[in-house]
Amino acid sequence: MALEPWDEVRTALHVARAGTVSGAAATLGVHHATVIRHIDALEDRISVRLFQRHAKGYTPTEAGRALYEAAAEAEKKFEQLASRLQGMQEGVRGQVILTTIPELSTVLLPVLAELSALYPDLRPCLHTEERVLRLEYGEAHLAIRAGAQPQEPDNVVQPLGVLPVVLCASRAYIVAHGMPSDDDAELRKHLFIGAADRGSRAPHDIWLAGLDVTYALCSNDHGLRLAAIKSGLGLGFLPAMLAASEGLETVIPERSAWQSPLWLVTHVDLHRSPKVQVCAKLLRQFFGKAMLVQEEI
Repeated sequence: MALEPWDEVRTALHVARAGTVSGAAATLGVHHATVIRHIDALEDRISVRLFQRHAKGYTPTEAGRALYEAAAEAEKKFEQLASRLQGMQEGVRGQVILTTIPELSTVLLPVLAELSALYPDLRPCLHTEERVLRLEYGEAHLAIRAGAQPQEPDNVVQPLGVLPVVLCASRAYIVAHGMPSDDDAELRKHLFIGAADRGSRAPHDIWLAGLDVTYALCSNDHGLRLAAIKSGLGLGFLPAMLAASEGLETVIPERSAWQSPLWLVTHVDLHRSPKVQVCAKLLRQFFGKAMLVQEEI
């Protein structure tokens, strides 16, 4: 059973979306007779009825719905491919999408500012999402990921070092509750700000869950957790460089058990494109300097 050519499949996709021949024809910019011819030819070739014809239009059959789902996914991949191909031709210009964990969003602002200053035609875009954006579909150009080394095929993975994490608090919290000592029993007397997801795989979250502490606030929103720590609601974990930039007090310095390896990930098809290369270079330089600063401290 052959589903070629793509033009006929695409026509069926738009008929399923519009529900009418005229609606599909208007979207595709063709005559309604062309739409009918494509649908009839496709159904004849695969010997399957894709639509029920009636006075109000076309309704997909079960086979038609299956074709719609597959064709819609294929169309999305073609669009993403076109975006990637365009990016390869643009040079150091246009949009470059970086995705990372929420904890690094504000930390990366100096890199984005430097990118904009060095390359005025480049438009940096930062995505922080719970789900992992798929580089192979063109959802992002570069990714900074924490934890185990990414294993997706066709990706170029480079180590960026480790992410130093500290337990910190605001001056207001310390004035109200005192500076905790590095002792488990003492820490249990204090309030904490934590992640809402008790199944978090972040090393510091796993350590904290084993300590059985009292939470003043739990949230899946990194920005809210940061605001809660700064306002004095409780102790919380932050990347060392972020805690320092926010003027927070370090309660317990970084421990190796709390560290997460960081990885810079690019797709092999875009890895050598000019804008990905300049962005990757600045990120490696930034994290190289940041890690050296932490080691000196």
